[in-house]
Formats: sequence, C-alpha cells, structure tokens
Amino acid sequence: MTGNGAHPRHDLDQLIHTPVRLSIVATLAAADKVEFRFLRDTIEVSDSLLSKHMLTLEEAGYVKVEKAFVSKKPGTWYSLTPKGREAFHEYVSVLEKIMKGSPHA
Repeated sequence: MTGNGAHPRHDLDQLIHTPVRLSIVATLAAADKVEFRFLRDTIEVSDSLLSKHMLTLEEAGYVKVEKAFVSKKPGTWYSLTPKGREAFHEYVSVLEKIMKGSPHA
C-alpha cells in the first residue's frame, strides 16, 4: 500500500479502518468461516448494519458470502478471501509500526 506521507498512518486501509469493519475483519481472520448471527452477536451490531458493512467488504473482494440451508433454515456464512486476509495482515502491520513509533513504513 502506498500512502500520502512518511507516517505509517497514511498506509492504513480506509476500507478496514472503520470500527465496525475492523471488528468484522478481525473476527473473520480468526476463523475459516463465521455464521451471520454469531458475527452479529460477537461484534454487537444490528442485522441491517452488519449487512451494510458486509456488502461493502464483499464488493471490495475482501469477503466471500455463502448461503445454504441447514435443517430447512436459511443461513449465511462469511469468510475472508485471500485478498481480505492479506489486507487485514497489512493493516495490523501498519498499526504495529504506528505503535512502535516508526516514522517510515
């Protein structure tokens, strides 16, 4: 990622940087896939807010959505794509640089 200045904060992925999307991506990074209700309850948001942010992440290619029926009930599962996983790891790396006080990325 190429930023606008020397400080590493310029390299933070703004797509991930919002609190809700950061919570989503961090939760998905810890698992192969996560069910909608579990994710909603874990990050403590409404169905509509989660759906809105998931659409943004899906359109960016960061998240894969799977829909299926389990015991005749519809379910939705999310997972990070390789692109999403890479973006999250880069985001964490930039945060570490900021916390260490590194002036350059």
